[in-house]
Amino acid sequence: MEWANAVVQGTLLGGLYALFAAGLSLIFGVMRLVNIAHGDLIVLAAYLGLTVVSVLGLHPLLALLVVVPVMALFGYVLQRVVLNRTLGDDLLPPLLVTFGLSVILQNGLLAIYTADPQKINAGPLETASVSVAGLSLGVLPLLTFCVAIAVIWGLQWVFYHTALGRAFRAVSDNQDIAQLMGLNRRHIFGLAMALALAVTALAGILLGIRTSFDPSIGGGRLIFGFEAVIIGGLGNLWGTLAGGVILGVAQTLGAKVDPGWQLLAGHITFLIILALRPNGLFPRISA
Repeated sequence: MEWANAVVQGTLLGGLYALFAAGLSLIFGVMRLVNIAHGDLIVLAAYLGLTVVSVLGLHPLLALLVVVPVMALFGYVLQRVVLNRTLGDDLLPPLLVTFGLSVILQNGLLAIYTADPQKINAGPLETASVSVAGLSLGVLPLLTFCVAIAVIWGLQWVFYHTALGRAFRAVSDNQDIAQLMGLNRRHIFGLAMALALAVTALAGILLGIRTSFDPSIGGGRLIFGFEAVIIGGLGNLWGTLAGGVILGVAQTLGAKVDPGWQLLAGHITFLIILALRPNGLFPRISA
């Protein structure tokens, strides 16, 4: 039962990692942009949630009604004003710009909120649990996993059943032809980044409720997100969820063997999969 519990807890943890990774997968799938600042944007969303909860006195889940639109608007403006100027055949400029953005975000959050660890107080939600088949499952991890499934399903539905999704796929396949057909690729890219940061807002709030955070943890969240994306297959949204679950299970099983092996087990699993399947377990199939 202890090993079964570790697998279940790892699966639920994978839901949070899938939320970390969903925005990365979306952005790479649409515009082939690798966002080095993604982890710091997750932390930014957590701090925005903390501020909204502290100032307005809202429950953290209600704070999403404020944080999600703010992050989406920030994403659109960031893409239109800054990142669109870096896109092209050379992958280096967007990497350098997002690295600079990462440094700015970390230092800005440090100046405003200091280096002291913070946590979003969600009251009884943090400790509530339910018993399933002899296993005690936290309500918050269950909620996080359900949100991850809903987000992945929603993004998949947008991609394949809406006009916006068709525009995403068109500019992803061939930007020049999409532009000739009347699509404004700069606007489409802005909408893609807005959608990605809306998902990032969800990840940031749930991270802030689950554990303490400070301005320096963005790099670790970025690594977890990258590993989940690459394990599942670049650009494959459902693969991202599978990658997050695999990474989460590897970490909890590693911690079961030795607490010091938790992160190491996840990284080793990532390297093994990368060596055997360089394109990931479920590489994207063009539709």
